[in-house]
Amino acid sequence: MKILITGATGLIGSSITQLCLEKNYQVHYLTTSKEKIEHSKNYKGFYWNPKENEIDANCIEGVDKIINLVGASVSKRWTQKQKKKIIDSRVDSANVLYNLLASQENNITQIVSSSAIGIYPDSLTNLYHEDSPQVADNFLGNVVVKWERAVNQFETLGVDVAKIRIGVVLAKNGGALEKMKEPIEKGVGSPLGTGRQWQSWIHIKDLSRMFVFALENNLDGVFNGVAPNPVTNKRLTYAIAKILDKPLWLPNVPAFMLKLILGEMSLIVLSSQLVSNKKIDTHGFKYRYTHIIPALKPLLK
Repeated sequence: MKILITGATGLIGSSITQLCLEKNYQVHYLTTSKEKIEHSKNYKGFYWNPKENEIDANCIEGVDKIINLVGASVSKRWTQKQKKKIIDSRVDSANVLYNLLASQENNITQIVSSSAIGIYPDSLTNLYHEDSPQVADNFLGNVVVKWERAVNQFETLGVDVAKIRIGVVLAKNGGALEKMKEPIEKGVGSPLGTGRQWQSWIHIKDLSRMFVFALENNLDGVFNGVAPNPVTNKRLTYAIAKILDKPLWLPNVPAFMLKLILGEMSLIVLSSQLVSNKKIDTHGFKYRYTHIIPALKPLLK
């Protein structure tokens, strides 16, 4: 199988690329940095600039399937400029790819795209499935709606579209865990807000395997990229502290303080999404990390 990956050099993309290469799949990847272009036996880079509608058409030569992971970080302060960048990076990249496929003869049968559980409204009690009709009435909800709409257009070309709504990714170097463990390591960690908000997490290795599983099994439709046992923010904070052997002696960080410091971006840490993994489970996907302590240990030791 020959796969084109966008966002291949990011946190999740690097992990998925490594897994694809281990399975002896050929990987083409798109990058906005000409310095990151490499050419080796199973790993070839191609330049693109979605903002300027530029793409090297050779990137789809012989390609069977696409993994789409590109998107500006949502964890940089949400200025109006950054908000536009967050939406445009997702929509423009999908449009550039779509236009290329629409204009060139190709053999691409499927695209597996990242999405986010941020589409689901904040709730301490609702369990969200992929067909839940509610959409969060906030910036993150708006981002995901536009993102998924841009990816859905590939269906008009006869391409199967799978969208994986990613939860809180637990990884060793970077991502949410890196930010959570820093204050705990310094002895100033504590739960955020009430600490009761649900955090539907997934280990990066399971997430990478899920993307490749979606390719290998020709999945289409929406799937929640979360582990079977979500935890509250308080439980996650205490689990990190336990493994790091650090005390938690400070009171919870009040929600109003987080809103003052982070502004609208406080949504990321204060929103509660209890998300079901049942759909991917019924397709036969097997997790390696189903509980929080065993998932965290190899990442924090």
